[in-house]
Amino acid sequence: MEVGSQGGRDAWQGMSDAFNSDCPAREVLEHITTRWGMLILAALGEGPRRFSELHATIGGISEKMLSQTLRTLVRDGLVARTVEPTTPPRVSYELTPLGQGLTTSLEQFLGWIRQHTIDVVTAQRRHDQQHR
Repeated sequence: MEVGSQGGRDAWQGMSDAFNSDCPAREVLEHITTRWGMLILAALGEGPRRFSELHATIGGISEKMLSQTLRTLVRDGLVARTVEPTTPPRVSYELTPLGQGLTTSLEQFLGWIRQHTIDVVTAQRRHDQQHR
């Protein structure tokens, strides 16, 4: 048995096929591509934020969903949670190096959405009118 990161990577070879329903990559894909997961990662791409700042930034997210999604992203190693020993404790969240690598791609994806939203909405309306 190999020890170290390369040995661990070799053991997972062939296990990162998200098209396979038994693949662990499917769970990672689900965590990252949820509406809230993507928006939290994008917000943290701008720098560390406190819970209340994230809640204020991401319109429509409940505190419960924000808390659950942050917990998942911390567990996945994409977000770091830091607690400062003050009264009351000050908790902040920021991207880990792994999360920073992901948000580079995520920014391109969100940029495409910003650029093409009107095209998609126009196509939806056209489709809806043709299929009434």
